[in-house]
Amino acid sequence: MTTPAVTPLGPVQTAVYQVLTGDMVLMGMVSGVYDAVPEGAGYPYVVIGEAMEVPAGAHDRYGRETVETLHVWSDYRGFAQSQQIASRVVALLDHQPLTIDGHHHVATRYEFAQTLRDPAGPNVRHTVLRFRVVTEQV
Repeated sequence: MTTPAVTPLGPVQTAVYQVLTGDMVLMGMVSGVYDAVPEGAGYPYVVIGEAMEVPAGAHDRYGRETVETLHVWSDYRGFAQSQQIASRVVALLDHQPLTIDGHHHVATRYEFAQTLRDPAGPNVRHTVLRFRVVTEQV
């Protein structure tokens, strides 16, 4: 391994963003997909949130597992809307190929979803999704 290891954090986020914003069904369900939610953005929307990376290399190559957290926000009364959006996000990412600049995509695995009531308002709902993206450096 003569090439220094390069983090896939940014390229994974970009790949996830491209997949989500490139899907017309999802984009018809939400006001947007954001890294930073703009002032005045309307519900519902998806936020590409926190990420964590751990080494997962082999003897002859650098590998990484990037854990990407996504957030679905809705002000619909009840969880139905956020769960429908979350279901679409899972369908787009779980076990689906990603084009990740500088890295070979090995797998994307859906890990969990959690629904939450948010103290911001009586009808604000939040669904947290987590995915594990396994890559090898090119």
